[in-house]
Amino acid sequence: MEHGAWLTGSLIYLAAAVIAVPVARFLGLGSIIGYLGAGILIGPWGLKLVTRPEDMLQFAEFGVVLMLFLVGLELEPQRLWALRKPIFGWGTVQLFGSALLLALGALACGIDWRLAVVAALGLAMSSTAIGLGVLAERNVMATTSGEAILSVSLLQDIAAIPILALLPFLAVGVGGEAGAGGGWLGAAKAIGTIAIVILGGRLLLRPALRWIAKSETPEIFTAASLLLVVATAALMNAVGLSMALGAFLAGVLLAESEYRRELETDIEPFKGLLLGLFFIAVGMSIDFAVVLAQPVSIAAVVVAFLLVKAAVLWAMARLMPIPQLERPVFIILLAQGGEFGFVVFQTAAQAGVISAPVSSFLLAAVTISMLLTPLMLVAADRWWIPFLAGGRKPTAGLELKEPQHAPVIIAGFGRYGQIVGRMLFANGVTPTVLDHDAEAIEALRKFGWRVYYGDATRLDLMRTAGADQARVIVVAIDDVEQSVDCAKMIRANFPNASVVARARNVQHYYELHELGVTLIERETLDSALMSARSALELLGWQPHQARNLSLRFRRHNVAQLAALAPHRQDEARLIAAAKQGRQQLEELFAIERQQAAERQSRAGWSGTAEP
Repeated sequence: MEHGAWLTGSLIYLAAAVIAVPVARFLGLGSIIGYLGAGILIGPWGLKLVTRPEDMLQFAEFGVVLMLFLVGLELEPQRLWALRKPIFGWGTVQLFGSALLLALGALACGIDWRLAVVAALGLAMSSTAIGLGVLAERNVMATTSGEAILSVSLLQDIAAIPILALLPFLAVGVGGEAGAGGGWLGAAKAIGTIAIVILGGRLLLRPALRWIAKSETPEIFTAASLLLVVATAALMNAVGLSMALGAFLAGVLLAESEYRRELETDIEPFKGLLLGLFFIAVGMSIDFAVVLAQPVSIAAVVVAFLLVKAAVLWAMARLMPIPQLERPVFIILLAQGGEFGFVVFQTAAQAGVISAPVSSFLLAAVTISMLLTPLMLVAADRWWIPFLAGGRKPTAGLELKEPQHAPVIIAGFGRYGQIVGRMLFANGVTPTVLDHDAEAIEALRKFGWRVYYGDATRLDLMRTAGADQARVIVVAIDDVEQSVDCAKMIRANFPNASVVARARNVQHYYELHELGVTLIERETLDSALMSARSALELLGWQPHQARNLSLRFRRHNVAQLAALAPHRQDEARLIAAAKQGRQQLEELFAIERQQAAERQSRAGWSGTAEP
């Protein structure tokens, strides 16, 4: 009987998703609205095929956990550190600015201050699942607005610690029995758990994965990948923290590991399926009894908190470096309520801060806002963004439609790609350029560039761009994963084109090298060597000597990196080879210094002898 129930449940969920999502995509509504609609259809207020959506919601929340783990894998610690100001700066402004305005509005309506605080904190949260899911679906995670949305979402997950610790204090005076000790003890446990995750990740994760990988059993490595995420989530959940935050930290700690791509490949299918189930469960959990009993009140609350948060986000977007055409998506994805609001309201009801009916009312408001978000995005794409773009679709006329025949294609036209393009343009070569920043494309076209809007990882788009006839394809994409995917696609489908690639770091270099790309330039190497040359000249070295030393260092560094590529997973071999290479370079420089000393009587370019 139990097996029959399990099979029936699986049949219902999968059939609902398979039918609803393609229909929603066909109608231009996106996959998320399809999942939500499927949940409403099969839930207690639809066909009643599922009567306990809360059970599935708890299980499907793990999809959000897996998504945050994969996001963490894309953020190296250095990049995360670079985002610290947006996370703790703008993230704090959004969360507590919105909460303050919402609380003041509730107090002005005569609502008890405890309820006002709880409602404001819960409604100020945004849906990480929908926000990052939409960014991934639109392939705009690496844009300015994408990073801003990620930063605010991370702050909200971090804020789970003080918010949940605050709820017991609010219960004091309304029959609660919480005390300061419990709150402070919980905060201490939370901080200690985060420290354990970080230290354990740095000291244990890589050796453990290396040991498991030596078994050469793919399914065990997949099991280990899931175990890592489940264990981290369980540890964070045990002390009342966001499971997604723990998974994110684990992902960041492994972002520079040699197993990063394999982890992504193993977890991606589980993430997509569970995230879809999460949205189905959200759709099922809408309590239409509460909505039908107080439709005007709920509508007023939903509209009010969306407008308040949108006003805060609009002000933030004007102060932040977010392009005008990206602001609607930024505002809509962060104005909605979020899944963490469920936790806040349920915990507050259990603590006696708010009543169960009020909790159900607020949960319905949050869920409806999440349901409205995909619809608001569709409206923004059709009316708001074209209005900002002057009455037309921002990418209208920018898409690549006619076949191109330029000898060079540049994929990605950020700071790096623009320098390559300007150098080619200055020497009479006009490349075909693909990028996803509509405003930048319009500006560049005014100067005669052939720049088009599109995703360079798409095979059909690259064929239209002329990759079959191109002699050189420059991969200058910012995002490491997209860069590797683009290079892989080019190597598989356009073997006659030479690939010149940009590498953000050594790990990126190795991934491109393993694909057979040989013309790879690390983005910081030459600029660092130019700074070193300037430092040597300021110390008294002759300019030509400083130049020759930097060129020799560059040749040695590039050759050593290529030689170590086959052994990059053998740590002992890498360390030994690095030491040997450094010794050889020092000996080479010592010989050159001796030769320079013997030529001191002859002045260099500047006429200054080397010290």
